[in-house]
Amino acid sequence: MLIIEMIPWIAAFAFLLSVIWIVLISWRNGISPMPASGPVRLAAAAEVQRIRGYGNIVEAGSGWGTLGLEVIRRCPGKRLTGIENSGIPLVFSRLFTLLYARLLPEKGAGEGLRKRVIFKRGDIYSYSYGDADIVLCYLFPGAMERLAGKFRQELPQGATVISICFALPDRQPVRVITCKDRLRTKVYVYRY
Repeated sequence: MLIIEMIPWIAAFAFLLSVIWIVLISWRNGISPMPASGPVRLAAAAEVQRIRGYGNIVEAGSGWGTLGLEVIRRCPGKRLTGIENSGIPLVFSRLFTLLYARLLPEKGAGEGLRKRVIFKRGDIYSYSYGDADIVLCYLFPGAMERLAGKFRQELPQGATVISICFALPDRQPVRVITCKDRLRTKVYVYRY
């Protein structure tokens, strides 16, 4: 009987630890993992669909995985690697991948969703972008500033960077999309 009475306390303690963990990682990163709105996810997917053929997508700072999963679900033939350094959102993004694969149909034919998506723990500033055809970013100005030089050095010619909300410094986008969400979020598209 004592064990059953302790279950709510254990669950509350685990929840509190999870919140503290996310807050500490967010403080270290300078931003918390924020899911993109539906219109923003659709705008990013539409930009990826414009890029013909197969391709390797890297989502720098994949958070909860909702942006990458929506993009890959709507873009058959493409593969996505999500890079995230916060453990709890990373676990959820992996769980969401399993749920998406089972519950939501893909647009078009091709390999199954689970074979085309991987979310892994990593540092977006030390990750090598040399094999990326497309990079998705929903970060913050400081991160975009740090990544700008890395993208210039590592991205192959013809690669595309799609950045949500925050522009790359010292680079002109080829296109800026204003989404029809409540915040009128901007999506910046760059070619290298």
